[in-house]
Amino acid sequence: MTGVIYRFLSLLPLPLLYWLSWPLFLLIYYLPGYRKNVVRQNLKSAFPEKNEAEVALLTRKFYQQLADVALEILKTRTMQPADIKRRVKVVNPTLLEQLSEGFTRSVVVLAIHQGNWEWMLHGVKLALDIPVDPVFKPLRNRSLNQIALEIRSRFGSHPVELGEVGRNILRHRSDFRLFALVADQAPSAAERYHRVLFLQRETAFYVGAESLVRSTALPVVFAQCSRSSRGHYAIQFKTVAIPPYNSEGYPITERYASFAEEAILNEPESWLWTHRRWKQ
Repeated sequence: MTGVIYRFLSLLPLPLLYWLSWPLFLLIYYLPGYRKNVVRQNLKSAFPEKNEAEVALLTRKFYQQLADVALEILKTRTMQPADIKRRVKVVNPTLLEQLSEGFTRSVVVLAIHQGNWEWMLHGVKLALDIPVDPVFKPLRNRSLNQIALEIRSRFGSHPVELGEVGRNILRHRSDFRLFALVADQAPSAAERYHRVLFLQRETAFYVGAESLVRSTALPVVFAQCSRSSRGHYAIQFKTVAIPPYNSEGYPITERYASFAEEAILNEPESWLWTHRRWKQ
């Protein structure tokens, strides 16, 4: 049933989906409210200087944007390359070209759940005409997992399961590609993590990306997705680290966390505050 609804919505024109965004916002904000307590507590913790009215306004802005992004992502299934190119702009592609030595050496791209992270993937691939392998952790819900894979496979991208990334890199070590990880979720208790000060709190970050970068000696960049206007986004790359790497500490994870925090503080309403980010 979920798949049928998804496919129906994806056939609707984007202006109509934006019209539907308002009732979706009312549903997830008021009736009964999707993780609203989690969002408000996260915002209060990250912005202790804001009063109750300011937190309430920021909460409302977040849910309004979340409704837009959810419908935009569903629309991806029927969008054409020209639609993505018109709506997603890459600000500084030359940095990626330099670090990849003219698109001949693979690069690890780290991002966060900000702006429209799915359109970011497709925007970079189509703008630069390069292969992109988005790394993913399978969702428990099979139907939702299939939908996510379908969306991420649009326009020729090749999703790679997290546990297969190392082997995938080895298989394609002579080929250029971007390995894209959205790595701002909370690690499980069984996963290795490193704690850094992030948004006013000691925060655990999954260190799998750092281990991957060290083992493959690939350069790593941060991709920031900013919302230019409704349905339009800008992608900017920032250098996180360049090999050779030493084995001390977690500098890549710490620099990633720093870039992530800066991006969130610049545009707080567009980060995914529904994560139970500080459960550990």
